[in-house]
Amino acid sequence: MKSITRRIFFKALFLSVLLNSRTIPTAWAQNESPDGPMYVVQSGDSLWDIALRFRVSVQDLAAANGITNPDQLTVGAELVIPGLQNVQGRLITATLPFGESLRSFSRRYQIPAEVLARLNRLASPAELYAGFSLILPIQEETPPTVSRSIVSPGDSLLELAVLSGSNPWAVVRANNLGATWETLPGDVLILTSRGQVSSPEDGPAALPNPIGSVGIDPLPLLQGKAGVIRIATSESLSLSGSFMDHELHFFPDGGGNYIALQGVHALAEQGAYPLHISATLNDGTPFEFSQSVLVQELDYPYDRPLTVDPATIDPAVTRPEDAQWTALTGPATPIRLWNGVFRLPSPLPVDYCLETNECWSSRFGNRRSYNGSAYTYFHTGLDIFGGSGTEIYAPAPGVVVFAGPLTVRGNATMIDHGWGVYTGYMHQSEIYVEVGDRVEPGQVIGLVGGTGRAEGAHLHWEVWVGGIQVDPLDWLATAYP
Repeated sequence: MKSITRRIFFKALFLSVLLNSRTIPTAWAQNESPDGPMYVVQSGDSLWDIALRFRVSVQDLAAANGITNPDQLTVGAELVIPGLQNVQGRLITATLPFGESLRSFSRRYQIPAEVLARLNRLASPAELYAGFSLILPIQEETPPTVSRSIVSPGDSLLELAVLSGSNPWAVVRANNLGATWETLPGDVLILTSRGQVSSPEDGPAALPNPIGSVGIDPLPLLQGKAGVIRIATSESLSLSGSFMDHELHFFPDGGGNYIALQGVHALAEQGAYPLHISATLNDGTPFEFSQSVLVQELDYPYDRPLTVDPATIDPAVTRPEDAQWTALTGPATPIRLWNGVFRLPSPLPVDYCLETNECWSSRFGNRRSYNGSAYTYFHTGLDIFGGSGTEIYAPAPGVVVFAGPLTVRGNATMIDHGWGVYTGYMHQSEIYVEVGDRVEPGQVIGLVGGTGRAEGAHLHWEVWVGGIQVDPLDWLATAYP
């Protein structure tokens, strides 16, 4: 009886969505019925973009709409989308943000999950990732905003409904449940009032109500770049997380946000990687959420083959030194010491350098070959021109955590700027700071040299975020977070 009731409800809801969203396209006569749902052409659309978005061939899309010249699309025109028989109405595409799932989108837009899966040709909910372009039927009216609540261990749907002043059976219907007992701890429910449902602008529907938004910048995340994960909340939380085998460290920014900064390795393969978040609400309720986030490759160039002292590429030397250097960047100091963009740690004029790209001999991420090896290495920093003895400046406030000689890096310095952000300086001829020193922007911390694995005098400058090297040029042009 339960499954029959649910099927009847889904059919009624689906028919209601279709009836409320269907419009007569301008390209069709009123006595004609288009064979498929309609898409309204947006500014910047091309036939190829639309075909890719809806996963149909350009030829089928053109044939279904009688298009002979694919370059002549009119903004506002309605195109039939073939291959979706028995689905009618107008369609839009929405980018799936972090904090949503197929189930939460189904609840948010009051569209059965089966319909969403069919429209998007999903074989599994696991195919969805943050940034995924999801196809949705248009709803004519935006439902009013209401709240979300997480089901705690021992909670019942009836108790949640009573506490929120909702009708229990309205909550059952809004959340596509078969009965009041079909809830599990950790599930996030839309709480209704007078049969109303949540607005699409009412925060991430797969996360509990204190979470107002989750932003990831950039999206998709990029090889060799720092990502900013920003969670807006209405109450203080105890937050933690992980991404690509690295622990995420969240810190309050004083404005109602929790922020984690995390670098993406310059050799990371393109694909979707799970980003996991866990937290405890003020009332002690725990929750966890995991969703894949797309990482995109960048087209880094290849440097000329380099010839260096074989001892400086011997794994017996490089592995322990790499481990020592990386371990320095592990702690995430809770106080952010910098504010705004970093300054160039060189006397060279930064505006001229950024405009001309004539101040560095090799940029971050360049693929490298040493002594005839394959291009399995990458350049971990920015090589800045400077003859031996040129001053090196601190780019931002920080605390020195390493200052001394290394085999590969030569005379080197590492500075902690807080929140898991570090900068490193290699091949120095002299070091002017000691571990524990507090440095300020523009302070001279050493002199350029050619010590360690270097073909000549220059400054090798690194920026580390969350235990990963990222492109220093970004930090000269962008104020993180």
